[in-house]
Amino acid sequence: MKKHNLAFIDLETTGFSPEKHEIIEIGCVLAKQTQRDGKGPELEKITEFDIKVKPTRLKDADPEALDVNGYNDADWLFATDLKSAMQALSDKTENANMVAQNVSFDAGFLDKAFFLTGVENKMRRFRIDTLSMFFAKYYDDPTVQQYSLKYMCERFEIENPKAHTALSDARATFEVYKKLMGA
Repeated sequence: MKKHNLAFIDLETTGFSPEKHEIIEIGCVLAKQTQRDGKGPELEKITEFDIKVKPTRLKDADPEALDVNGYNDADWLFATDLKSAMQALSDKTENANMVAQNVSFDAGFLDKAFFLTGVENKMRRFRIDTLSMFFAKYYDDPTVQQYSLKYMCERFEIENPKAHTALSDARATFEVYKKLMGA
């Protein structure tokens, strides 16, 4: 795991269920990690990208989810289809370890999308969860009562000016991870 790139991924979706809802945006920060003695990894951003995905089942969308992530027809006018989005993600993150805030949420949607499109997921099967890392590190801290990305950004003084957009949240997750790892 230490020798592979890290893909900090965040998704925006039309709801909470991978069985019912769909991905409408994929944000990713790809970073190279270099070991340092006793200091956690040094992280170097390689690239970042944002892919808007054209929804096909808006009738199934949770209106609150669309409101939170700012979905509107105009911004998604030139969005790509799911298969093209998944192929681009797979190609750009080949052999990387996925990192996400509440990784089980994003991984559930990605696994479903890779299955539906028939695109091979070329990422490694190792997944790192910043929520779990934060929980473990601050378990005994009585001041910690929340585990949201917003809370972690506030605690670590990380700006996330476009929260609930995929690339902005992927960038914030990258910064949270660096704080948690002492990088």
